[in-house]
Amino acid sequence: MNKIKQVLHAVAVATMLLSCAESKYVPDGSYLLNNVEVTVAPGAITSTQKAIDTRQLRNYTLQRSNSRWFSAIKLPLRVYSLSGRDSTRWINRTLRAMGERPVIFDSIKARLSTESLTQELHNEGFLDAKVGLETKSKGKKLTTRYILYPGEPYYLGTVKYDIADSVIANILGLDMSGDSRIKEGQLFNVGELNTERKRITNLLNDQGYYRFHKEYISFSADSSRAQHTVDIVMHISPFRINDDSVTLHPRYHIGSINYFSGNPTDSIIHLRKSVLMENTQMAVGHNYSASSLRNTYNHFGRLGAVKYTDITFHERQNLDTLDCDIRLQTNKPSTLSFQPEGTNTAGDLGAAASLTYQNRNLFRGSENLSIELRGAYEAIRGLEGYRNQDFTEYSIETRLVFPRFIMPFLNRRTGQAVGVTSEVSLLYDSQDRPEFHRRVLSTAWRYKWSTQSRRSQYQLDVLDLNYVFMPWISETFRQQYLVNENSRNAILRYNYEDLFITKLGFGYSFNNGKIALKTNIESSGNVLNLGSRLTGASKDSHGQYRLFNIAYAQYVKADVDLTRSIHLDYGNDLVFHIGIGVAYPYGNSTVLPFEKRYFSGGANSVRGWSVRSLGPGKFKGNDGRIDFINQTGDMKLDINAEYRAHLFWKLGGALFIDAGNIWTLRNYREQPGGQFSLKDLPTQIAASYGVGLRFNFDYFIVRFDLGMKAINPAYEEENEEHYPLFHPRFSRDYAFHFAVGLPF
Repeated sequence: MNKIKQVLHAVAVATMLLSCAESKYVPDGSYLLNNVEVTVAPGAITSTQKAIDTRQLRNYTLQRSNSRWFSAIKLPLRVYSLSGRDSTRWINRTLRAMGERPVIFDSIKARLSTESLTQELHNEGFLDAKVGLETKSKGKKLTTRYILYPGEPYYLGTVKYDIADSVIANILGLDMSGDSRIKEGQLFNVGELNTERKRITNLLNDQGYYRFHKEYISFSADSSRAQHTVDIVMHISPFRINDDSVTLHPRYHIGSINYFSGNPTDSIIHLRKSVLMENTQMAVGHNYSASSLRNTYNHFGRLGAVKYTDITFHERQNLDTLDCDIRLQTNKPSTLSFQPEGTNTAGDLGAAASLTYQNRNLFRGSENLSIELRGAYEAIRGLEGYRNQDFTEYSIETRLVFPRFIMPFLNRRTGQAVGVTSEVSLLYDSQDRPEFHRRVLSTAWRYKWSTQSRRSQYQLDVLDLNYVFMPWISETFRQQYLVNENSRNAILRYNYEDLFITKLGFGYSFNNGKIALKTNIESSGNVLNLGSRLTGASKDSHGQYRLFNIAYAQYVKADVDLTRSIHLDYGNDLVFHIGIGVAYPYGNSTVLPFEKRYFSGGANSVRGWSVRSLGPGKFKGNDGRIDFINQTGDMKLDINAEYRAHLFWKLGGALFIDAGNIWTLRNYREQPGGQFSLKDLPTQIAASYGVGLRFNFDYFIVRFDLGMKAINPAYEEENEEHYPLFHPRFSRDYAFHFAVGLPF
């Protein structure tokens, strides 16, 4: 009965929201702008002409209708309409703040929109374009339609240059054939002319022309209606000392570079002089360069010790010389932070906390040292046959980051030029459970760098050593899972033995706001295996080479993640994602280490399943205590599609469809039906669907997703549980996820 009441209450609230009049706050004699359309008149463009992007042109209209929930329901407007007219009541003010006031049709803005659209079509080469306006009203709602009549496009005819400054003419080259954005025969476009102005301005700014700006560049155009061509002349004006005197543009070089502290109470810069010089991309005696100036800002901005950078230039009187002053304000060198958190593992509640010390300027070179102490406790409900012990964990991790390339025989300026950071880390982690005690000791050395645009980032793991050892395993756990021949589990046994993992890896990521790509490849054990073979080392009873009497892992692993975002309109986006991962154990290993195996299900995978509960293949677990081991694999596929919409205030919604699974590359007895087979692939793809809510607090996003199973490969096709989409049962088929951040 309580559940029925809750459902009825939710339906009542939803009905009230949907039935609330959208035009409640639309004054008499006015219209609510219901929709804005931009279309091309039928037959106005032939197949040989340039296609017109009406979605992009919609941005040139001065009014937009109220935002829609999933492009269908104007939920923000309906929330606003729920408010009463008494603005002194807090509930009314809150609803109005969370909602969106109605957009009232404005005839003046509509007329100005036609002019704006016409001008933009002219800028894109349609010089004879016209734009018409149609309105259609129903009740107090009105739809506007802007109809485009573009006409024939115009193309560039002759392109000539008028450069008054002989030195600049020599730099640019009179034919301008190299990287010029304007060439004869291309579609006339004002945007391309402006791009060419910026390109030339940037080129000259990098050649010492400190006082040159784009206003010195202008264009004159002569169009031919009969030929549908436009002849262009680009003019570069001379430098004017005053209204009556013109001369060559002055070309500046750097005379001196001086460093000052920007801290109000401290005149000392707490950085070594060599570090200041390494991060300064300008040089005394060289020409002024705007790119070098930007790079200098970027390099100092990467330093954790630097809070603020200000660079100014002073012209020497009667000389084409610039003195450069670099003023740096530094951060506090040391900080101490404390972070508590709650944990919940399979219903066992616990708490964790971390204490982090950070020094951002350890050797006065902006070296970042961090030391993190972490402790965790989790109350474990009684496990039959095990001693009464709760889960405890403590760890210490030390990380030191150098803001430069640290490598023998490497020129320091080379490392600075590519913006590389070098990182070394050391970790010790101790875990005690009723079943076992586990220790992890790891150390790593890696390099990270990115391009100037920060769109592409790279990481090279030169050395990553992990030593996993088990100082104690309870006799009950050992007899039940590790040594009992009737239940011997090779995957389980392998992950409760002492192990060396020696990883080498390389990663690349790219993100331009629309496309995000992440790739990573790594391998382990090859050098040790080669050494074992060359030295004639002997194998143990399991056929493995050992180092210091400890087996080492040998595998290769590759991952690719691709995300594509499509912006539909204000507040509505469609996002596609595909993730593929393959890892293969060989040589000294027949099983991947647990930390390197793939799992499926959870908040960032196929969301109809809880974390680590899907696969591999059509495998169906039957022992909840060790299924977290068995439901892992050597190969993973994730395919996701998500429709994201802004609802109102800081609340967003999502509809999603997920598909994928994991598989093993070998046939393991403990995972029947888990081995990958191309012919069985279509029947072993799991699918789910669901809805989600996102609370966007600017700095982070809190996410709630409710997923429902649609296709469950753990059951045969004849079983109705194979298709929960057609035979749904909420208690059986749902999974609820709470997470921070977007899934992909």
